[in-house]
Amino acid sequence: MSKSRLLNTLEMKSSQVPKWVNQSYSQYEQVVTEPTFPCFFGQKGERSGELRYSYLSHNDWSSLPSTLNSFLQLMETDPLVRRGLFLFIEPEEKEQSLHYYHRYFWDILQYLNKHDPSDWPSHTPNNPENYLWSFCFAGKSMFAFANAPAYKQRVTRDLGQSMVIGFQPREIFKGLEGTEPKGVNSREAVRKRVEAWDQIPKHPDISHYGDKDHREWKQFFISDDCEPEKGSCPFQAKNVPKVDFP
Repeated sequence: MSKSRLLNTLEMKSSQVPKWVNQSYSQYEQVVTEPTFPCFFGQKGERSGELRYSYLSHNDWSSLPSTLNSFLQLMETDPLVRRGLFLFIEPEEKEQSLHYYHRYFWDILQYLNKHDPSDWPSHTPNNPENYLWSFCFAGKSMFAFANAPAYKQRVTRDLGQSMVIGFQPREIFKGLEGTEPKGVNSREAVRKRVEAWDQIPKHPDISHYGDKDHREWKQFFISDDCEPEKGSCPFQAKNVPKVDFP
């Protein structure tokens, strides 16, 4: 694996990264620091400097596994900080469809799985159709979600010229689970703000982890309308140990 590219805010604004990274980060920052931006958790993390970032060019993904591993190691140094990693993808020369970004997103997760230094952990099912499935890397379960410039109705998912993928380890949701009152209240508050911004109802695939009627992978990359995902998950874990999850 290539050297990690785990970056902070100042590094994203510096000359040590490509100019497109400066531009994409600036656009993202302008959106998420807008006072009425729906996700106050992300907004707080951005303003406090708790978030971390990286970037990916189209022709070289080799640094990504090391970067994600470095981020997870950072999480272990201070697990009480609700950090997230935001990955900026090199912008396209011409506008692309949401389908294009959908495929690109799942290709990235599959690439990470292929280069995962660990076996798929026994604490998480490897079958996406199991309601307790989650994306895993280096033994850690996490939520991944996509934002892309092709979103036209769900404008909260458009953070500028780059597709931006967020990675959030599940431990940051401790106390905010969908079964906990604080988690229920905070999610409802964010979702109402999202509906106000987007002027479109909540996507039918949005739920909470642990909901037996919910498939977690479906909210990793939602559609731009109100139609639920009807296909199968594009992701398949390749690093499954010999003894599968029951």
